[in-house]
Amino acid sequence: MDFLENYIDGELIKPIAGKYIDCINPATAVVFAQIPDSNEQDVALAVTAAKKAFIAWSKTTTEERFKILNRISDLIDENLETLAFAETNDNGKPLWLSKAVDIPRASSNFRFFATGIMHFAAESHSMTDKAINYTLRNPIGIVGCISPWNLPLYLFTWKIAPALAAGNCVIAKPSEVTPLTSYLLSKICIEAGLPAGVLNIVHGNGPNCGEAIVKHKDIKAISFTGSTRAGERIASIAAPMFKKLSLELGGKNPNIIFADCDWDKMMKTTIQSSFSNQGQICLCGSRILIEESIYEKFKTEFIQKTKALKVGDPLNEDSKQGAVVSKLHFDKVMSCIELAKQEGGTILCGGNAVKLEDRCANGYFIEPTIIEGLGANCKTNIEEIFGPVVTLQSFKIEDEALQLANTSNYGLAATIWTQDVSKANRVAAKVESGIVWINCWLLRDLRTAFGGMKNSGVGREGGWEALRFFTETKNICLEI
Repeated sequence: MDFLENYIDGELIKPIAGKYIDCINPATAVVFAQIPDSNEQDVALAVTAAKKAFIAWSKTTTEERFKILNRISDLIDENLETLAFAETNDNGKPLWLSKAVDIPRASSNFRFFATGIMHFAAESHSMTDKAINYTLRNPIGIVGCISPWNLPLYLFTWKIAPALAAGNCVIAKPSEVTPLTSYLLSKICIEAGLPAGVLNIVHGNGPNCGEAIVKHKDIKAISFTGSTRAGERIASIAAPMFKKLSLELGGKNPNIIFADCDWDKMMKTTIQSSFSNQGQICLCGSRILIEESIYEKFKTEFIQKTKALKVGDPLNEDSKQGAVVSKLHFDKVMSCIELAKQEGGTILCGGNAVKLEDRCANGYFIEPTIIEGLGANCKTNIEEIFGPVVTLQSFKIEDEALQLANTSNYGLAATIWTQDVSKANRVAAKVESGIVWINCWLLRDLRTAFGGMKNSGVGREGGWEALRFFTETKNICLEI
């Protein structure tokens, strides 16, 4: 049994209280490691280390930071196989997906912000013959980064990289459900020569460890990705302390399909946007809205292609669907499917647990599930399920599509399928969503702003938005 350790002040150390949490492979239901069950003492130790490191790290040149962060990126690339295998065992996603998406994106996050900080410019404004105003953007100090379990290293680095690039010291907590790649990242940071105390990775659960990070008076900003419920709790603590907050929360995203779409491209991409990572991506299109004239054609083909998705051992190359992340989440998704039946929904495809053989006999596998016949305001169409479950609804006209799309209290992402450019722009402007894809899905440019509206969060990540969040802005007015 492996015992993972916290990464504090440049060293791997045991939790102060000596308590641990089981780490379970969701594909096998076997405990394969234990992680620190850290508390406020461990967080305090990390903050002390960060305060000491901040004095020097905040004064390093952008080029020095670039070299170290870029070295971390190189080491992630060199360890792709090891990291991908760890991610799959930790999370349950297919190994090919970890290799193709999760680990390369973690590397890209470090490389993008390592480069970006050298091009991050401040503004100046001339008051003719009177004064000149110029802006300084200084690192905040110590910041907290708390990431989710669905894209473990991908989203962990998405927060850490810009915070470090901007000159901050970081107290980071990965999800206790999927801690392994962040632990391996600790070792990479040591090898890359990241100065002690600049990044501190503290493992533990939300109530004991995460809340201690949010409450600590010396941690000046919190960047969190996770559930809306957890985000609400974090905001209730951090807001009265006047901490900067970036909250990337849930989604119940509409996928709007018009009759004039590129059919083959739409169908292939809709399968991906519905069930990638077992539907455990906040950007998945879980509400599929189809123009009435093509509804039956879409339904027939979509069911056929969904049934063809092989649910299997994540280590097998031909498995298209792996395990959901935990027994707790498995039970939640299955209860949501049962609720859909009680609400009058018809299960067109899936809806059942999958029992595999051999090493995965006890794993947490669910069939990709399609449901129709539910009203726009029922719980199944309003509340985030975050699993391999989608609903189908039809619409007659554009305004009805928009009404259905905007019914949700979430506003993270939307996808629009049409060959009519005017219609695409018109619908994109009116749909209540922070991110809109037209004739594509999950096509990401790291320079663009990322985030949602309504219950999907507060603030934006990505590009200059991330670097602005992790810096304090100061205007200086110099009279001429």
